[in-house]
Amino acid sequence: MAAFSAEDRQQLERSEPARSNPHARRLAALMQAIAQERKPSAISRIVLEGLVRVVEFALVAGAGFLIHALYLASSQGYTTAYLAAIPLVAALAVVVNQAFGLYTLNAFLTFKTDAPRLLGSITLVFLAALSVLFFLKLDEAYSRLFFLGWYGCTLALLGLEREILGRAVRLMIRTEMLVRRTVIVGGGQAADQLIGQLAAAPPMDLQILGIFDDRTDERSPDVVAGFPKLGTVDDLVEFARNTRIDLIIFTLPISAEQRLLQMLRKLWVLPVDIRLAAHMNRLRFRPRSYSYIGPVPVFDVFDKPLADWGVVVKTLFDKIIGGLCLLALSPVMAIVAIAIKLDSKGPILFKQKRYGFNNELIEVYKFRSMYADRLDYDAKKLVTKGDPRVTRVGRLIRKASLDELPQLFNVVVKGNLSLIGPRPHVVNARAAERLYDEVVDGYFARHRVRPGITGWAQIHGWRGETDTPEKIQNRVEHDLYYIENWSIFLDIYILLATPFALLKTENAY
Repeated sequence: MAAFSAEDRQQLERSEPARSNPHARRLAALMQAIAQERKPSAISRIVLEGLVRVVEFALVAGAGFLIHALYLASSQGYTTAYLAAIPLVAALAVVVNQAFGLYTLNAFLTFKTDAPRLLGSITLVFLAALSVLFFLKLDEAYSRLFFLGWYGCTLALLGLEREILGRAVRLMIRTEMLVRRTVIVGGGQAADQLIGQLAAAPPMDLQILGIFDDRTDERSPDVVAGFPKLGTVDDLVEFARNTRIDLIIFTLPISAEQRLLQMLRKLWVLPVDIRLAAHMNRLRFRPRSYSYIGPVPVFDVFDKPLADWGVVVKTLFDKIIGGLCLLALSPVMAIVAIAIKLDSKGPILFKQKRYGFNNELIEVYKFRSMYADRLDYDAKKLVTKGDPRVTRVGRLIRKASLDELPQLFNVVVKGNLSLIGPRPHVVNARAAERLYDEVVDGYFARHRVRPGITGWAQIHGWRGETDTPEKIQNRVEHDLYYIENWSIFLDIYILLATPFALLKTENAY
């Protein structure tokens, strides 16, 4: 994601607070310096823990099949008894490791001190397996030497894997791939206590960047527990557009309802988790009412629309299905490209800047549907019925949405589009001479996920021209419904429904 641009800096410097207040200029400079630090994409702790479970199942099972191949296969062959027992014991090893607390980030980091737990867990698994065989009178069907060799090989492989895992996790923490970059909203005593409780907890995947607070009096000092105040809530929205933020924690009391609502109206459009700290509330609920960040109880206010395994599933869906679509539609794309070249002079493809995930500017590919000397890169004028700028071939491919097919390269190769999602709009697109975000309250909330080639709005007829406030309002409402109700099954439904939606061409010019 791009850092603050020169134009952004100039705008901040021209603002009234920055002009009249040297302190505000220092805060703006500090905020920009943090935003300019390029950070890698985050790796989900939940996904990492899940992958470790899969790897360790494979290692335990692999050790069993290896010992069986080396010791028994030549004399007994591959018998059903062993082929069934090996994956069952491997699955039991994962379950017992889970019960021993061995699939947490802290366990990955402290393997050398926690090695006895792993030893005890695996020993218990093999003793349990041998006990089951004994009580079921199946011990004669299995070789004890096989189990002994499998046990030793498993310990060796898991010990080596845990050592490598610990080093990899430390590297990911140092490079901030495995930390949740966090900001706190609300300063003073509440923030000081929150930071103190988090600091006293065992090592966590949490990195506090700073504090944002609208208050400017003594209730909100410039530094709290060693962390600087970076700006106001309005500044936080711009900050989150220019650097990776994973978590926002409010330290305001629940009683400050009006103030909370005002801030949440500004922040809910961001693709971040938002939590309300309950560490200072006198009113206590049952423990199950809270989630926890370390020892701190919090209320879940907003969640990222796509997180953890959802991101993995949707990415795989985009790459696999998108690649198959690209392969299947390549003959159609070749025919369209030839028709464009024969119909009018100019390039075959048209590249246009549009809003992507978290308002990031991306370059989207399309087949050129206008005359080369009349191309409208900024979409200053929407395409209308009978538009003279559109070529003969352009009218056909726009009606059938074939001009969108090159965006499959955005999905499969560049990764800045998804197959399914809110359609990416041109930066300066307008409805009734007003920018979309001026027409629709919370418009930018549709950018909490990657935009898509087709979406919930498109299969419900909201495609093509958006020349009135009502049209863009309906499109955004459908986009937000999709974001809040996403599932891989919804994506499959939209993908299957899209060809039928393309038969309705009354709004496509």
